[in-house]
Amino acid sequence: MSDTIFAIVHLFVLLGVLGYAVLSIVRGNVARGGLILILLAVYYFLVLHKAVRKEIVRKRTK
Repeated sequence: MSDTIFAIVHLFVLLGVLGYAVLSIVRGNVARGGLILILLAVYYFLVLHKAVRKEIVRKRTK
């Protein structure tokens, strides 16, 4: 249960940061928004990508 709560909170935080980056770009601050998007992409590939791929494989084998 705690893993699910952690994942949901993590998802909302990441979506919030993504929304902030897009909002920054829309408001004209392309440098800030671009930097946040780049850092989110790096975070995804360094931290989340391996776990996401494992989960996809697990779901397909069921």
